[in-house]
Amino acid sequence: MDIAQRIAQFENMVQADPTNDMAHYSLAGAYAQAGRHRDAAESYVRCFRTNRDMSKAYQLAGAEFIQCNDTVSAAEVLKEGYTVAAQRGDFMPKKAIADLLKQLNVPLPEVAGAKEEVALPPGTFVCKKTGRPGHQLPRPPFKGPIGQWIYDNISSETWKDWIGQGTKVINELRLDLSRDEHAETYDQHMREYLGIDEALLREIGAKG
Repeated sequence: MDIAQRIAQFENMVQADPTNDMAHYSLAGAYAQAGRHRDAAESYVRCFRTNRDMSKAYQLAGAEFIQCNDTVSAAEVLKEGYTVAAQRGDFMPKKAIADLLKQLNVPLPEVAGAKEEVALPPGTFVCKKTGRPGHQLPRPPFKGPIGQWIYDNISSETWKDWIGQGTKVINELRLDLSRDEHAETYDQHMREYLGIDEALLREIGAKG
């Protein structure tokens, strides 16, 4: 499926259910891949307006606004996102947002109720998507290098969240996972949700 087809697919998902935060998130990623940075930024904004807890969407919206040279909008969403990430304890998005704010020479906001990152006991499993401690999956969710990467890096809590989102994807796109093209569509959504971009995908494949 080429990028124009993916954009059309995600636009249909958004039209079918404007409250589907993951549809907005996936559409934004497709717009970004196509170089449509303003559209990407606005779709990421719609994502976190639908689901305020999607701290990663604030980070990506800010980055896309920066690509548009709209530093005012970038600073606005990044400051809001920094507050959300700090209050939720999403330490990895918080750090990435902080780096973008420093790039813009914008001071970090003071956050009431921010969760402090503390030294964790040795052996604590930390999810690479959220930066939060969690539980490791009992086994890789499927065979192959991507399944192994998920086992090594994604908490069971985050994986459970994806299963809920994945069910939405299957229902709204009417996917039949026995068909190769439908299975690839599902896998694409999964990778986007877990933060497995093309560069990381190549790295995982090389290791595998």
